[in-house]
Amino acid sequence: MHDQMHDEWTAGTRYRVRRRGRTRWEESLRCAGGELEARVQGRTAELAQANQALQDEIVERRRAEAELQRVLAQSEQMLTAITSILIGVDEDGHVTTWNAAARRAFGRERDEMLGRPFADCGIEWDWPAVNRAIAECRATRRPARAEDVRYVRDGKKRFLGITLNPISGHGDGPMGFLLLAADITERRLLESQLAQAQKLESIGQLAAGIAHELNTPIQYVGDNARFLQESFADLEGVLRTYAALAEAARSGPVPAALLEDVEAAAERADLEYLLGEIPTAIAQSLEGVERVAGIVRAMKEFSHPGTAHKTAVDLNRAIESTLTVARNEWKYVADLVTDLDPALPPVPCLPGELNQVFLNIIVNAAHAIGDVVGDGAGGKGTITVTTRAVPPAAPTRAEVRIADTGCGIPPEIRGRIFDPFFTTKGVGRGTGQGLAIAHGIVVEKHGGAIACESEVGRGTTFVIRLPLQEEGGGA
Repeated sequence: MHDQMHDEWTAGTRYRVRRRGRTRWEESLRCAGGELEARVQGRTAELAQANQALQDEIVERRRAEAELQRVLAQSEQMLTAITSILIGVDEDGHVTTWNAAARRAFGRERDEMLGRPFADCGIEWDWPAVNRAIAECRATRRPARAEDVRYVRDGKKRFLGITLNPISGHGDGPMGFLLLAADITERRLLESQLAQAQKLESIGQLAAGIAHELNTPIQYVGDNARFLQESFADLEGVLRTYAALAEAARSGPVPAALLEDVEAAAERADLEYLLGEIPTAIAQSLEGVERVAGIVRAMKEFSHPGTAHKTAVDLNRAIESTLTVARNEWKYVADLVTDLDPALPPVPCLPGELNQVFLNIIVNAAHAIGDVVGDGAGGKGTITVTTRAVPPAAPTRAEVRIADTGCGIPPEIRGRIFDPFFTTKGVGRGTGQGLAIAHGIVVEKHGGAIACESEVGRGTTFVIRLPLQEEGGGA
């Protein structure tokens, strides 16, 4: 009984002890489970946040990629739409851009050209001119220009205007460039036609004056020829009587009546007068013929046929020819003063086009003086033309100055005088093309410079400078 009670008490005690321990363990387990759950929830929240950030980043990246694709497609469309030739070259000299215009111009596909050395791209054009522009662009790190670059398209020679823009490399290392080119063949043709039209217009305006210049010597040559014709009729009578006198002298004594006939014939012919006037008439006629020949020669030199290549020209003679052709434009309103350097070296130029420059400026000078002096009845102005080589010590350029004592050019319009179609003249006195064409001929075709010095009320001087050596020519 005791043992049974002991066992029951012991069992109860153990049960209570175990129950109390289990309770504490369960409480500890519940606490640990709560902490674990909190940690799991926190980690889950962090993972969810990270996952959301990753999804946002993926969405943003996809949006950026889509935007990049859109921009690339737009850029490709723009490159395709550009009508000018566009070629990109990296610092290593490989082609990075080749647009549709380049493909059409040179017959090379884009996929074929990308990554290819630019120098080995097989373009049939004036490589020396292109390489000079590339060297200038890389040396100066500034845009460079090449005009009238010859190239072959569809078997025909055409012309390009090329602009090279530098693309910065690393530090001071090699640079790439972007080549932008446009076919200027049609533009050059139109410019040539416009220049020819303006030249014909100038010749048309000068035609009446040239006709007058020719008419004056022709008129007195004609008068002298008629005088010689009449004089010969008189001399013929004298010569016939002298012939009869000679025949009579060979056969015997000369009859007195025959001598009287000779004296009468000489008196009728006014032989003394004829002996004095005939040489003068002949000299005047020869002078007139020479003057006509000079005008014709000047017209031929002025109207020198256009050539594609420059020739060495005596600038002084070209100026003299132009002054002769334009004489009727200036002789009534201005006196001419020339100071032409006889030691001026020949200048490589396009003679016909340069003559047009001189003519345009001389005619403008005459008109400017005419606006001041009217018809010249009250006094004339002065046109002064000088030539010299500059600088004197080691000449590299020929300088031509054409000065007038006209009304001058106001400062507010001085910067526009070389603009096409700009003119201050009245209707019928000019189209505004003369100085624009002169500027194009001097600057673009000859690599020279033309400037204007003017003072209102005192006159204007145009200064033209032309290189004595062609670009790339020897010394």
